[in-house]
This record gives sequence, C-alpha cells and structure tokens, in this order.
Amino acid sequence: MSPESSMQIRHGAIIVTFVTLSALLLYTAAYSHRFFSSSFFPSDLNYSSPPDSTQELEQILKKASTVNKTVILTSLNDAWASPGSILELFLKSFKLGDGTHKLLDHLVIVAFGQKAYNRCRIVHKHCYALVTEGVDFQQEAVFMTPPYLKIVWRKIDFLQTVLELGYSFVFTDADIVWFRDPFPRFSPDADFQIACDHFLGRSEDMNNSPNSGFKYVKSNNRTIAFYKFWYSSRETYPGLHDQDALNKIKSDPFISEIGLKIRFLDTANFGGLCEPSRDLNVVCTMHVNCCIGMDRKLADLKIMLQDWRAFMSLPSDLKNQSIISWRVPRKCSLDPVHQ
Repeated sequence: MSPESSMQIRHGAIIVTFVTLSALLLYTAAYSHRFFSSSFFPSDLNYSSPPDSTQELEQILKKASTVNKTVILTSLNDAWASPGSILELFLKSFKLGDGTHKLLDHLVIVAFGQKAYNRCRIVHKHCYALVTEGVDFQQEAVFMTPPYLKIVWRKIDFLQTVLELGYSFVFTDADIVWFRDPFPRFSPDADFQIACDHFLGRSEDMNNSPNSGFKYVKSNNRTIAFYKFWYSSRETYPGLHDQDALNKIKSDPFISEIGLKIRFLDTANFGGLCEPSRDLNVVCTMHVNCCIGMDRKLADLKIMLQDWRAFMSLPSDLKNQSIISWRVPRKCSLDPVHQ
C-alpha cells in the first residue's frame, strides 16, 4: 500500500470517529433534556426554571379526571405546605367527610414553589408545578400585597388553560374543608357556579357576593371566553384581586352576549366564616374566609374539624335535631394580623 493511500485511510478513520462521537454527544444531550424537562422534577432541581408545559399538564389532568373529564384543583404555596399546616387539614377533611375520600383520586394540587411541590409529592399522587416569576414563595403571600395579586391572577390564567384542554373543574382553596360530595348540589344547566361570602336567597341573583375560592366550571366555548375576559379585567381594574374584579364584570353585557349561565351557590351547602352553613346535615364545604392570617385560619380549621367529628359521632336521631353547630369563628378576623 502506498504512503498516500495509507494517509487517506487514516484521515477517513479520524473523520468517521469524529462524526460518531458528535452524534453520541447530541443524543446524550437530547435524552438529558427530555429527562429533566418533566414537571415531576427531583427536589434538588432549581424550581425557578422548571418548564410547566401544556403537554405535561394534560397528562396529569388525564390521570386525575373523572369519566366526564372533570378534575378537582387546589393551589398551594410554600407557607401552607409544611406538616401540620393548611394542606394537612385540607386533606384530612376528605378522609373525615361523608363519602369524600374517593374524591382525592381526582384532586390535582397545583404547587407554587419548591417546598410546596416537594411536600405535595410526599402526601399526594397528582402534583403540578406552576411557575410564577417574581414571587418569594418562602413567605406567606399576605392578602392584597403584590405577591398575593400575582398568584391570584396567575391562577385565573392557569384555569383558562385547563378549560382550553377540555377539562371541567372544581377549584377549591386549600383553606376549605370538604365534608360531603358537592357534585349533587351543582345545577346541571349552569356553566359557571361559584360560592358566596353572602347569599341572598336566589342562585340567579347577580347581587350575591361571590367568593372565587370555590367554583365549578364546565369546559365549553362560553367559559373559555369568560375566563379570557376575566383575566383581561386585571388591566381594566388595576390593583384589584380576581374576586373584586369578578364583582365588577359579573353583570357586564359581554356575559349575556356569550350566553354564559352563572349560578351562585347557597351558603347552606357551601358555607364559610362570613356566613356559616347552619345545618351540618346538608353542609358540603366550609371556607375559612373573612379571615386574615395563616395562624388564625389554622386555629379555626382545627375547631371546624373537631365540630364535624363530634357531629358524625352522634346517633342519627340526634343528628337530625341539629344539636351541634359551629363554634367558629373564634380566632379569625379581618383585622390586620399585627393588631
């Protein structure tokens, strides 16, 4: 073999080796990116940069949904996630409630923050990490502060995405305890049903005072258009949170134009500290609303669970006499926490 031929063979071998190594490196990089792009990221991965892709959200919703594509959603920040805090009492209520334990299979916890996500992965099977930039999740998002407003409007944007994916949902704040299955109490012909701070007696009355912490929303073109309109109202009414903005737009002509059917839920079944459900025989949920401060909420949540246990331990005839009522609010108040 001539020296020239030998040199050409060596050059060819070097080129083949280079191409092979390059392809291997590209494959390895692609596989690593695919592995770490999951929203089910390990606890040591920086929360500030996980992708919350629509595809991964859809996979989680599919696993949690009922046969008619309905899920239960709640949101959780770091301050409410620690053992013995809001999340623990929220989940405990499903286990103590009348026929509510099975509903946990359809609950998706939407985590704002690394600690909340890690805690969710320990105590529940359906967890989703939702990124919100510019918020310190190590601290409680105090009512009406800029971090609080960012979170509540991010939730409205997120819920619109859920509707666009074709899933109906019950959204529940984590400071709401569940005692009965609420689905039999929902109106079958309404698009958007929401709890109230104060209920005036008729579900169609637009003068009812809605509370956006609990709502049942069907996925259709009307609700998707409504959520887009609701989210845009943050610019029309700057400085308001989602609930106050809803009060502004609930009677807007746009609602009639799209044909959205709104119904307000009776506080007899969906009560709260603003207006407690009086009959424990019919209550589905109780909300620690009209309350500022996590420690106050925790104290009254614990009392509510104690009251429910006392009621459930009664014989049937005594239950019907409604001899037990709520002992709350005891600690809760709308006064600033520092007072």
